[in-house]
Amino acid sequence: MSNSLIDTAPDFNQPIAVLKHCHDRIRKQLLTMQNLLAHLPKHGADADAQKAAQAVLKYFNNAAHLHHEDEEQNLVPMLQATARDADAVLLAELVPAILAGHEQMDRDWHIIKSQLDQIATGQSSALSARDVQGFCDTYAAHMAVEEANIAPMAKRLFSPEQMAQLGSAMQVRRGITPDLPQSQVPEQQQPAVANTVADGVVLADLRLDYGRASLTENDVLDDPIAQFGKWFEEALHAKVNEPNAMNVATVDADGKPSSRIVLIKQYDVRGFTWYTNYESQKGRQLGANPHAALLFFWSELERQVRIEGTVVKTSADESDTYFYSRPVKSQIAAIASQQSARIANREQMEANYDAAAAVGGAHPVRPEHWGGYRLDPVRIEFWQGRRSRFHDRIVYVKQADGSWVKERLQP
Repeated sequence: MSNSLIDTAPDFNQPIAVLKHCHDRIRKQLLTMQNLLAHLPKHGADADAQKAAQAVLKYFNNAAHLHHEDEEQNLVPMLQATARDADAVLLAELVPAILAGHEQMDRDWHIIKSQLDQIATGQSSALSARDVQGFCDTYAAHMAVEEANIAPMAKRLFSPEQMAQLGSAMQVRRGITPDLPQSQVPEQQQPAVANTVADGVVLADLRLDYGRASLTENDVLDDPIAQFGKWFEEALHAKVNEPNAMNVATVDADGKPSSRIVLIKQYDVRGFTWYTNYESQKGRQLGANPHAALLFFWSELERQVRIEGTVVKTSADESDTYFYSRPVKSQIAAIASQQSARIANREQMEANYDAAAAVGGAHPVRPEHWGGYRLDPVRIEFWQGRRSRFHDRIVYVKQADGSWVKERLQP
């Protein structure tokens, strides 16, 4: 007889099967609660009822939260980084509801938990049928969506490496030694500790091993601006923290570099646009040397985009259009601040703001020293993190005729 008599759980080398097994365990606990509803009116909070309540409490107080974290911190972000086209569209539709469902079930559980706590200790036999049924219905619908859409997509899209990373992250979350070296489980990575550096951290030991996705020459579009747009949309869908934040590096007349984070406001075939004070440090440096480099780093997707080119000012009309689209308080701040210039204290800054507000009123006028810059790219590199620092790098270089040539670079 080949069938096992024991209902064993799948191994973590099959992480999607483990998640499905978790769903099956959830269903058993939901059934236990429904059985309790029938048991309590007849027998009260007897030993059997207490034992059942304790089992439900143990599962939903512990294992259910780990399951939600598996999905929120690993499964869903990995899918968002990997999915393309119709899969990406479907994820964008489903993920907000899935995450909202987790929050709703957590809220509902706290209501039921308070009732089960009293049953588990024999203090009460009251259990709301309405609360239990609502909780069960929400969970059932939630699991059905995941099993019909999310799990099949992951099994279809994930590489063996990604499956191994997902399974190992789930193991570490449960206090199990992962199948992969811990250095290859980015979500659980801990920096090495030594007493030789401030706060006990050795900078040389701070590293994460990447493995969410790959990047091949066939994965990228022929037009780098279109490819940037594709990655930018994916960063938005993945809820990357400030995906529009970019580092702008400039060089002064003596060749000394400096950099800062600004927010991109537009990108198109003409280039990448941001707005600032023309008399700021970067404005002065761009006046002396109009060459600059931009860097986008989307850590959640293990991606960066490096862009180099020549910078020009946008037209006055473009600067006006953006300036007057900003909140009035932001317009006043742009007028009041002599960006990068020294000032005695915060109080003086506030006084300058009040003075600008008094003059500008509800309709401030864009100052001549404030407007847009546009970087016309000549080189755009797309970087996808990979394991063991063996990253994927695809670079586009603009040719004299305006066309682009793409090449792979070694990591």
